[in-house]
Amino acid sequence: MKGTTCRLGCWRIFSALLVLACLGMGQAHAQGPLDFLRRGEARPPASKAEISLSFAPVVKKVAPAVVNIYASQRSNRARNPFEGDPFFERFFGGAPERARQSVGSGVILAKDGLVVTNNHVIEGMNEIKVSLADRREYEASLVLRDPKTDLAVLKLKGGADFPFLDLGNSDELEVGDLVLAIGNPFGVGQTVTQGIISAVARTQVGISDYQFFLQTDAAINPGNSGGALVDMAGRVMGINTAIFSRSGGSHGIGFAIPANMVVGVLASAREGGGVVRRPWFGASLQPVTPELAETLALSRPVGALVANLVPGGPAEAAGLRRLDVITKVDGHAIDDPDGFGFRFATRPVGGTVKMVILRAGKTQEVTVALKGAPEVPPRQPVTVAAASPFRGLTVVNNSPATREEFSVSGMDDGVIVSAVEAGSTAEQVGFQPGDVLLAINGQRLSDTASLDRAARSRTSLWRIVFNRDGQTLTTTLGG
Repeated sequence: MKGTTCRLGCWRIFSALLVLACLGMGQAHAQGPLDFLRRGEARPPASKAEISLSFAPVVKKVAPAVVNIYASQRSNRARNPFEGDPFFERFFGGAPERARQSVGSGVILAKDGLVVTNNHVIEGMNEIKVSLADRREYEASLVLRDPKTDLAVLKLKGGADFPFLDLGNSDELEVGDLVLAIGNPFGVGQTVTQGIISAVARTQVGISDYQFFLQTDAAINPGNSGGALVDMAGRVMGINTAIFSRSGGSHGIGFAIPANMVVGVLASAREGGGVVRRPWFGASLQPVTPELAETLALSRPVGALVANLVPGGPAEAAGLRRLDVITKVDGHAIDDPDGFGFRFATRPVGGTVKMVILRAGKTQEVTVALKGAPEVPPRQPVTVAAASPFRGLTVVNNSPATREEFSVSGMDDGVIVSAVEAGSTAEQVGFQPGDVLLAINGQRLSDTASLDRAARSRTSLWRIVFNRDGQTLTTTLGG
């Protein structure tokens, strides 16, 4: 056993030396403790410098800008009047808790105190506190939340000239690059783990609307969400967001939102308005299966197949047709619709983007305008105040812009729930942002004003038709 331990120890030392030697390659005339390796000399290490491998300089640079986030929701909620209704318990769950807490991590990305974290860390919370590495603590306000990317931007209240980190270009990462994950797992305090990039474009993970993640074997545990994934230059390459685990612990498969997705969200927070501005494609896409690839005479089942086009949308205006297969966006290969969604969504509104498509076995290039989705009709938000199951709902008119914002597909009718007031009747009933209300007591809802009128009605029964995640549901509630 001692011999085995020695051999393993020697191998680890040699591996560390080899990493350092690789880091030093390309500096032919540089002198250093590993010159004997470059000269091919066979001798044991002569000093601690020759066996030392430390990430301490990187950690010292980035740690002050990685923060702990403590969020809570406090409300004096009455008992849910619909508690016990089998329909709502099935689709909406039981009565909400009176108090909830969340612990996560975040990264300061501007000296004025803008903090980026995961949306799921602060979702539904109304009290947010941020603790810095030096134990200073600040209250934070919510600037913007973007459920589509699972990102949120906070602003520290009070103080100035905060430590901050720069965003790197996540497209520069390659499989095998060294990275560090920094955050607050399990609430124990700031923790650093080291690993490599395992994949740079992991899709179909099922975490958010934009399925395009960096994968790493650096240990990421509960509480690391919202923390930084940094490279060896101390640049933020991703925001840690999830792990693949059956037990809740890290098993070497962690996912981070690429920095290039964070750029657009941060820019939108700077502009104000509370909504991330993204280009609108105006078409629905589907994966290319092996069967479709054979039918379309493709050599491989890759790309994004155009399934349907919105009349007058940017895709149709660019000349795209049904059954076209998009293979590249601005030179980046597209493997599936998730990959397309990331590449297209990270382009700024305005200007154009070049795409390579396959049509009837031939390659073509098209240019698509980067336009925002139109708000036609205008959203005209209405918050329901009348005593009804809808009290506390804010709804907006159904338009390409609001469908894009709330991830609604295939529904041109009705009004869209944009917000639900904490502690309201609507929240107790279980309505959620993104629900599409279609009809009340047999009256179809054509706009937000029609919902407001319906909610003011005096009735002993409420027959409600709504759509959630593509499923149309009907229920009846007592007045």
